[in-house]
Amino acid sequence: MSLQKESQQKKSRQQIRISLREKRRSLSLRQQRNNANGLASRLNHYAVLKRAKRIAVYLSNDGEIDLQPTINWIWRSGKQCYLPVLNKNKAGHLFFSPYQNRQILVKNRFGIPEPKYSIKKMHLARQIDVILMPLVGFDRNGNRIGMGGGFYDRTLAYLANKGAFQRPKLIGVAHSLQEVQRLPVKEWDIAMQAIVTEREIIRVNKEPLENAYNKL
Repeated sequence: MSLQKESQQKKSRQQIRISLREKRRSLSLRQQRNNANGLASRLNHYAVLKRAKRIAVYLSNDGEIDLQPTINWIWRSGKQCYLPVLNKNKAGHLFFSPYQNRQILVKNRFGIPEPKYSIKKMHLARQIDVILMPLVGFDRNGNRIGMGGGFYDRTLAYLANKGAFQRPKLIGVAHSLQEVQRLPVKEWDIAMQAIVTEREIIRVNKEPLENAYNKL
């Protein structure tokens, strides 16, 4: 790829990121609440989530769709819930730590709450069944654009090797207004198997995700 083309693509991704962040931040509290409940309703009845035992989530920030109603369902269902934690041993990567109701959290260097760092409690991504992934934008091919830090892409890079262990399954979650027709893709981008919004479940895999999950 030429330097000029790469620069144009980078600019395009950044423009998309800025535009979609503004869109989701413009939602009213009522719209945010309705979308969060709509998302939870779809996820709670999604076979992949119902079968999963270990589910990683995130705490909403910057207008991201709120997963709290879904987190409450995970807790009520007796499943194990996890939050991403910055990996202190490997810069730019994530661990996943158990997250329980009323657990005390501490802010990381980005000001995002996460469980207190304890290496004994940290889990690798491959130990999680499903990750509900935050995103800034998505398309119907399963492509995702995030905040630009690359933490999930680096952590999940092993999934690009089809011969590697293919856990976790990646489900993007977002407001429906975060959809774009087509995202510019980088070689290191990790695609999602499905995207769920307050309106619908978009299945990306040619093979049904439910079947893929059963092969784990």
